[in-house]
Amino acid sequence: MKREEKQEIVKALAEQIKSYGNFYITDTADLTVAKINGIRRKCFDSGIAIQVVKNTLIKKALVEAGVDSEELLSVLKGSSTMLFSETGNAPAKLIKELRKSGDKPVLKGAYIDAAVFIGDNQVDALSKLKSKNELIGDIIGLLQSPAKNVVSALQSGGNTLAGLVKTLQERG
Repeated sequence: MKREEKQEIVKALAEQIKSYGNFYITDTADLTVAKINGIRRKCFDSGIAIQVVKNTLIKKALVEAGVDSEELLSVLKGSSTMLFSETGNAPAKLIKELRKSGDKPVLKGAYIDAAVFIGDNQVDALSKLKSKNELIGDIIGLLQSPAKNVVSALQSGGNTLAGLVKTLQERG
């Protein structure tokens, strides 16, 4: 591979790192072509971009993208496959699903919204992380709950202030 081609790959990889904001580095060595193709298909179906990249190019792309993590650089040994997703927990959920039929892919490290997770033992914790949209939904649900109580109190307690206060006191 020529130097110019490597620079193009590093630049494209750095752009992916910046645009997605979440990526996982996994080990998929020793998997058959059929299994790798199956993983690629499942990644596509889940909205996850997958790319097998040389470790030296990953290191250069991390530096170019401004990801300053010695821990991530330390996991770049052997074969590395990168998974990119806009949802931080999607690749972890996919890895857990794929593990039902084998022991790979193995998580080397993950970068989720500027937080670094190292090691395969982090897959469970990462899969349980809530996405930004899930958190927003939880907050909206919490904010709507008091308003729903007031509306139902108005409807059931008559439309007087005394009836409203009485109903709210009964509900706690």
